[in-house]
Order: sequence, then C-alpha cells, then structure tokens
Amino acid sequence: MLNFLHVPAREPKPRQIGLTHVLDKGLGIRQIQDLLETGGEFIDILKLGWGTGYVTRNLADKVAAYQKAGIPVCFGGTLMEVAIAQGRFTDYCRAAQNLGLTHVEFSSGVIELEIKQKADYVRRLAQDFIVLAEVGSKDANAEVAPFRWVHEIRVLLEAGAWKVIAEARESGTVGLYRQTGEVRSGLVDEIVTNVNPDDLIFEAPQKHQQVWFLKQFGPSVNLGNIAPDDVIPLETLRLGLRGDTMPDFQLQTWKPQPVTGNLPDNM
Repeated sequence: MLNFLHVPAREPKPRQIGLTHVLDKGLGIRQIQDLLETGGEFIDILKLGWGTGYVTRNLADKVAAYQKAGIPVCFGGTLMEVAIAQGRFTDYCRAAQNLGLTHVEFSSGVIELEIKQKADYVRRLAQDFIVLAEVGSKDANAEVAPFRWVHEIRVLLEAGAWKVIAEARESGTVGLYRQTGEVRSGLVDEIVTNVNPDDLIFEAPQKHQQVWFLKQFGPSVNLGNIAPDDVIPLETLRLGLRGDTMPDFQLQTWKPQPVTGNLPDNM
C-alpha cells in the first residue's frame, strides 16, 4: 500500500469505532477471496443478508473464509425473526454456535415484540454471543417517533447489545431515511443527542448517505449495510481521498503547496 500522505487515523482491528459492516447477499468463494485480497482489512463485520445463510450450500466454507481473515460473521436479523416466529430460537442459537459464529443480529423489523420481550432476547443472546440489535421498521410507511427510537436503543444497550443498528434496509429508503433516500436528519439529531454515536451502526447503503454521516460525525462513524463493491470506495471517503469528503478531512488541515525541487530522474 502507498503511504506518503497524511490521512485521518483509523483504529486498528478489532475496532470499536469506525466500523464498516458489510452485506453479503450471496457471494461465491472466489468472489470472497477477491474481496478479502483487496479490501479485507477494511471490513469489520460481515452479515449474511436476511435469510441467505439458510439457503447457502457452502455456508461453512464461506464463514471459514471470512473468519480466517479475522472478520466476524453474523446472520441477517430476518433469519432470527423467522426462527422466533416458528418457536425455533434455540435451534437458531445452536446452528450459529455450530458454525462458530461469535456475533448475532437481533431484529424485530417484521415480527411484533414488546420492548420487554426484545430486551429478554438480547439478554439471553448476550450470554453466548456479541449482539448487534437493530431498531426501526422495515415498513416504508411506518414512521416510528424519535423518542421511541431513543427509548428502544437505550433498553437494548442496557440489555447487553454491543452495538445497536439503525434500520435502513438494503435500499436505504426506510427507517433513518425517507422513501427518496433523504436522511431524516431530525431523527438522527434526536438519537445522537441522547445516545453516544459510538454505540450505533447507521445503515447507509447509498453513497450520499455515507457522505452525510461522515460529514456529520467524522471518519470514525460506524456504517452498515455496505455493499462489497463499496468497501474500498467507503474507505476512501473516510480518509478524504474522494472529492466528496476531501474538503472536510484534508483541506481543513492541509493547503495546496507550490511546486518545489526537481522530480526524480527516473520519472
């Protein structure tokens, strides 16, 4: 890697902040190998989207490939929701443990659970796993009041969640966002006024959403539902190596300098 520029500092892995949470919708082993060779060091958590882990034939091989690269894997929250609805929660936990998963995602974006039930599930999961708990609805027509987001986030963190994921889906058009993809900035302001942003992962699948959060909270904001093809582009946004964030992360510290000296003879 090149190393002649000053760029924003990044916590070494395993990171607690500046997380890049990536969505795998069904990558093959060769695709995973390419991803890990080029951008593996920038991936902090890998989610096997919604229920894709259940129908993936080479699931164990995929999990092993990510884990060998030091990247924890979790199932999508939808898979757990189906297991809960069918009374198969214990079977879900056993399957995750048999695969060697250390992380799980708990969500209730489709099924309806009382807040106490959600806390009970997180508390139980936290006995055996590192828990990412998701808040927000997957229904584009459902607008959850900001105070309810804050209350639920606090309850789930107190129950033992490591991070709470703010819902946006793969599309980036629900939860944190309007159906146009525009950030619900008032909602975000209310959340971060009452909860430390370091305890949150903001799902931001669209580039302009990633840029918005980086400008608001800096290079070490936690971002989720990142597409594999966007892992390296997102890292350049974090470091100010792309025009969208260069003014914020580079030009506030460094100014263009005049040309001095001679270029090397071999250029």
